[in-house]
Amino acid sequence: MDRQFAFRVEGAKYGVGFGSALAIAISYTNNHSILWAIIDGILGWIYVIFFALFRS
Repeated sequence: MDRQFAFRVEGAKYGVGFGSALAIAISYTNNHSILWAIIDGILGWIYVIFFALFRS
């Protein structure tokens, strides 16, 4: 059980990092603003999903 739990925690950690990086890349490509890229990077997956639903 301990190994399975550790794997899930690591997976969640990498998922948050990838979501933030993806949000920063999308935001900077569209807005050309470092400030908005930082804000959207903090929001992470929320911004990525919003962009996919409403901006595409």
